[in-house]
Amino acid sequence: MNEFKLSKVAGLALSAEPLAIVGSILLFGVLSGVATGLLQLSVGTALIGSLVAVILHWVADIAHHLGHAWAARQTGYPMIGLRLGTWLVLGTSLYPTNEPALPAAIHIRRALGGPIGSLLLTLVAAAIVLLLRNLGGILWWVALFFLLDNLFVFALGALLPLGFTDGSTLLRWWDKR
Repeated sequence: MNEFKLSKVAGLALSAEPLAIVGSILLFGVLSGVATGLLQLSVGTALIGSLVAVILHWVADIAHHLGHAWAARQTGYPMIGLRLGTWLVLGTSLYPTNEPALPAAIHIRRALGGPIGSLLLTLVAAAIVLLLRNLGGILWWVALFFLLDNLFVFALGALLPLGFTDGSTLLRWWDKR
């Protein structure tokens, strides 16, 4: 598999697939279009705000997986890494390939860690949005994007059973508890 080894985060190997670059460019383009077209921001402001928003999206993705990592450590079956861009603008938690068969309760606990972590980050983002509400401008819009991204993609969206989400893991293991 083509992937770029990036670093370590909280003891986890952090890597990215080439699709992470494609996804970042697409997200940047959409956000820039929204910023100039709908929000009527200048091109320069839109570009800078969109770049910051894309970076914050990846921060949110990493934070989501750190929630999985925390939950996994608590079960005694920790993650070994995180790969960005597996699903264009979404990453994947990596577990050891030689991991033994685990009880359903462990899979459920690990799956819930990401959405719970994202929900906590959503609350922090909500506080930031409230603090910046009187300021307005690009800072407020970027903070609002961060809040909505965390809430609808990483907290609630992760619970949808789409085949590659935490919701699918929960659905697969729930009846086997």
